[in-house]
Amino acid sequence: MISYSLHCTEGHDFEAWFRNGDDYDAQSQRGLVTCPTCGSAKVSKALMAPAVSTGKRREKLALAAGAEQAKMIAQLQDLARKVRSSAENVGDKFAEEARKIHFGETEARGIYGEATLEEAKSLAEDGVGFLPLPALPEEQN
Repeated sequence: MISYSLHCTEGHDFEAWFRNGDDYDAQSQRGLVTCPTCGSAKVSKALMAPAVSTGKRREKLALAAGAEQAKMIAQLQDLARKVRSSAENVGDKFAEEARKIHFGETEARGIYGEATLEEAKSLAEDGVGFLPLPALPEEQN
């Protein structure tokens, strides 16, 4: 799979995933690659930073961000700060505490913390409402 940063003639930037470069070319030639904002099929690849392996595995949040994406990232950063300042950090006990709150075994309150994928799946199966709290660039080392 390959991710391309794309740009339409109306000035919208977005990202899309393709099986490989030939798949992008074939879809683009057939008019199947369209802008999610305006629907334009006049789309081209935007300049992208290459993903260079440094030996350390790191997740990429965005390879190229336009003004609209930068604004959304700033809003997510503000939201994450608000959640953290108004909720209790329960660390790796998140799944346990969320389940207790859901079933009325402890006081209802805002919490955040960490959970494994298996714990998150189990919470969802039990009907416990939760959302992942994004780790944003300013918080990463």
